[in-house]
Amino acid sequence: MSPAAAPGTVPAPASDAGDTVLEVRDVTLRFGGLVSLDSVSVRQLRGEILAVIGPNGAGKTSLFNCLTGAYRPQKGSVRFHPAGRGPVEVVGRSPHRVSSLGIARTFQNIRLFPALSALENVQVGVETRQRSGALATILGLPNARRDAKASVRRAGELLEFVGLTRWSRELAGSLPYGAQRRLEIARALGTDPSLLLLDEPAAGTNPAEKRELADLIRAISHSGVSVLLIEHDMPLVMSVAAEVVVLNFGKVIAAGPPREVQRDPAVVEAYLGRGDDEGREDDKTGRPGPADPDTVALNIRKDTPR
Repeated sequence: MSPAAAPGTVPAPASDAGDTVLEVRDVTLRFGGLVSLDSVSVRQLRGEILAVIGPNGAGKTSLFNCLTGAYRPQKGSVRFHPAGRGPVEVVGRSPHRVSSLGIARTFQNIRLFPALSALENVQVGVETRQRSGALATILGLPNARRDAKASVRRAGELLEFVGLTRWSRELAGSLPYGAQRRLEIARALGTDPSLLLLDEPAAGTNPAEKRELADLIRAISHSGVSVLLIEHDMPLVMSVAAEVVVLNFGKVIAAGPPREVQRDPAVVEAYLGRGDDEGREDDKTGRPGPADPDTVALNIRKDTPR
């Protein structure tokens, strides 16, 4: 059993630096004649922040659903390496079994329990790891009482970790939007994951909330929890991710460090856009030409939080 976490921290899983936490190999997902993922391969190191980017419809959320058991690909494998254990095949496992392995996720559309308090929402996540069942709780058995106290304590620690202590007793539905985003992350952390999947966590947030979110993602990674991130906000991606994978039409078109990926011409065209309104003018026609990769990269760096 791992030692109890200090207040305001997330326990780091015991691991060797630089080892693999996730291996996605040649995953193909089809819906009838539509290919959502086409031989996608991704590798993530333990403790790393890896971002998956791409235009709408590129297959990003489909990939997340394959990693969490919501979808079963027709081809390929997803091997997860829990801390202190050998690799486990994810494909074919139900979502709750995948969660029990140590993979947690948030959703593009927030899925909180609005009529429960912030503390109670996080307790829902924490209690998935507890052993006492419903019958023990109804009967008020000692182990159930101990688990109840432990869930309140751990939920409070996680609320402190994400900066929501002052809202612990407030209904989740009444919290500011950015706070709801952080609350969903706290609930996911309550399941004690080794790998946390964040699906567009910055969607709908303001610049100040984005900066707080970037700090939180770094803190989660520094604690030893690997973070796999889907995000359209390029400054956020460039400021936190160690590696970036780019999807377009279900295929990986680029992968590597952010500064290299953002200058890839295929990425500029497929994800960052051709710059029809802001690109350089074509010398012969006078019409706007394709965006210059160096100009696009410069614009991203200028907007990246420091």
